[in-house]
Amino acid sequence: MPAFGLIGWRLIGLLVLAGCSAALAWQLQDWRYGRQLAEQARLHAKTLNQLTLAAATQQQAEQNKYLALEQRLSASEQTHYRALSDAERDQGRLRDRLATADVRLSVLLDAHDAAATCAMSAASSAGGVDHGPPRARLDPAHAQRIIAITDAGDSGLIALQACQAYVRALVR
Repeated sequence: MPAFGLIGWRLIGLLVLAGCSAALAWQLQDWRYGRQLAEQARLHAKTLNQLTLAAATQQQAEQNKYLALEQRLSASEQTHYRALSDAERDQGRLRDRLATADVRLSVLLDAHDAAATCAMSAASSAGGVDHGPPRARLDPAHAQRIIAITDAGDSGLIALQACQAYVRALVR
C-alpha cells in the first residue's frame, strides 16, 4: 500500500493544487470584472450627472424666458389698462359736458344740400361769429348716443391693440 499512498497523495495534492489554481483564477477574474464594472458605473454616473446639469440649465433658461415674457405682458397690460381708463375718463367728461350744455355737438352741412332743401340756416350763434361752413347742432340725446358709440369703438380699438401686443409678445 505504500505505493498507492504516494501516488494517492500526489493525486490528492494535484487535485488540491488544481482546485486552488481554479479558485485563484476565479478570484482574479472577479477582481478584474469588479474593476471594469466599477469603472463602467463611474462613467455612467458621470454621464447622468452631465445630463442632469444640462437639463437644469435648459430648465433655468426656459424659466428665465417665461419670466421675461410675464414681465413684458404685465407692462403691456398696464399700458393698455391705462389707455382704456384714460379713454373712459375722457368720454365721461365729454358726456358730462354734453349733459350740462357746456358743449354742443354739431355736424357740417353740405352747402349744396342745404341750399336745395332750405331746411337749416347757416346763421352763426349769438355767442360768436362763425365764418366756417354751415353747421347744424345735434339734439343732446343724439349726441349722448353718438358719444356712447364712439366710447364703445374706442374701447374695442384699445382691446384690439392689447390683443395684438399680447400675440406679438408670445411670438417673440
